[in-house]
Amino acid sequence: QVQLVESGGGLVQDGGSLRLSCAASGRSFGTYDMGWFRQAPGKDRDFVAAITGISRWGGSSTRYVDSVKGRFTISRDNAKNIVYLQMNSLKPEDTAVYYCAANTGAPGNYYNPRLYDYWGQGTQVTVSS
Repeated sequence: QVQLVESGGGLVQDGGSLRLSCAASGRSFGTYDMGWFRQAPGKDRDFVAAITGISRWGGSSTRYVDSVKGRFTISRDNAKNIVYLQMNSLKPEDTAVYYCAANTGAPGNYYNPRLYDYWGQGTQVTVSS
């Protein structure tokens, strides 16, 4: 069983920055693929970013939705069981509840929320214009 707790959301002005954190339980955290998704009012939960678990070469790879490339950075600290989402140059259209998710199973389509078997409770990010 994996528990995920997001933090770091809040209200920020257009062009500002926030760093979200997701603290995870689980003794095999380093092997989990981790993702960030977001959901705006009345809309579906959409992919934002993902970072893979430990690979055979000892590192992780990242994925981003086109709309956040160059602005958001996903990273992880496996010693602390934390995944981060650094968000810069925030725009009003980034306003949403942001969710952390873990895939403890086989690799797949990281853009698909159905890949992930554990989810956090979400943290609100609001960007004012």
